Amino acid sequence: MSVDPRPVVSINPAADSNRMPLPTSLLGHIPIPSDVVRVGVIGYGYWGPNLARNFHASGGSRVVVICDQRPDALRRAGQEYPRVKLTSDVAELLASTQVDAIAVATPVWTHFEIAKAALLAGKHVFVEKPFTASSAQAEELIDLAQTKHLTIMVDHTFLFTGAVKKIRGLIEDNSLGRLYYYDSTRVNLGLFQHDINVIWDLAPHDLSIMDYLITDRPQGVVATGETHLNGVEDVAFITIYFPRNIIAHINVNWLSPVKVRTTLIGGEKKMLVWNDLEADEKLRVYDKGVDMGKPGVYELLVSYRSGDMWAPKVERLEALRCEADYFVECIRKTIQPINNGESGLRIVKLLEAADKSLKKRGKIVYL
Repeated sequence: MSVDPRPVVSINPAADSNRMPLPTSLLGHIPIPSDVVRVGVIGYGYWGPNLARNFHASGGSRVVVICDQRPDALRRAGQEYPRVKLTSDVAELLASTQVDAIAVATPVWTHFEIAKAALLAGKHVFVEKPFTASSAQAEELIDLAQTKHLTIMVDHTFLFTGAVKKIRGLIEDNSLGRLYYYDSTRVNLGLFQHDINVIWDLAPHDLSIMDYLITDRPQGVVATGETHLNGVEDVAFITIYFPRNIIAHINVNWLSPVKVRTTLIGGEKKMLVWNDLEADEKLRVYDKGVDMGKPGVYELLVSYRSGDMWAPKVERLEALRCEADYFVECIRKTIQPINNGESGLRIVKLLEAADKSLKKRGKIVYL
């Protein structure tokens, strides 16, 4: 069992008696072109290094400050980015006039406080999933961003993968026909979290993909799960009901002996399998299905259709780099991201409904 590697960050300097000052060698101003978005990364644990790498390498942004309250994390950041400022004080970062936007990679329960302070300081906000710990927090941040004319983007990275883009295209051009179901499995052994359960940790990936691919809005959620090792649910199953008889099922698990990342999408015309661990043919589309004829007097006429399988070409992209570039574009052009605060709010509402259903041992929670 592993301990959550992400930092606990306070925006109140008085609350942190062990703040590490900026190394004097890094206090000098780093010249940045005026058209480049200057990013401060808060949290340099599990996901923060990925955010820093992609925002720093993006053509439209540069990382200018990295913040973490753990000296070892800052030492690591300093080795990897010797010309980037380091601080253990979030308030110092947010007060800087040299920062245009922040990227938040801290525990879920800190997202609201940090993002709100950033918006009040006039910074655009990029926050890892899930957006906030409650829908009320998400709604407050959305309203504040609108008032301040600032951009919020929630890190739903998979929306920027070549596979999800291709699936979206197949649905939009009606290649799959009317959708029947969305069935996803995301399981592995660990990493265990102590502050959130497996639904809040893993399900946001699949819920955000589902939200992007299925335009209908969910009507109800059923969730079951169990706690075995860490005081929170580590195995869970979520069923989501939509209009027009569409149903979604998501299996998330920290206790699987193998890692599985597979999604099945069934349509009236064709069916699709997405294996994200497959190196080459990540997507396979099957011309298979069931056709119903006119029933006879004593029997239902069912015919099975089995045609070709084809593997559509999928762009080989680093999704997080595409997302970082898109964040910059949304800021420059003042456009709403597809993964904006409203998108994050919809996912948080589904997570809250799943939690309620868990507590009621699988009773449906209507949205």
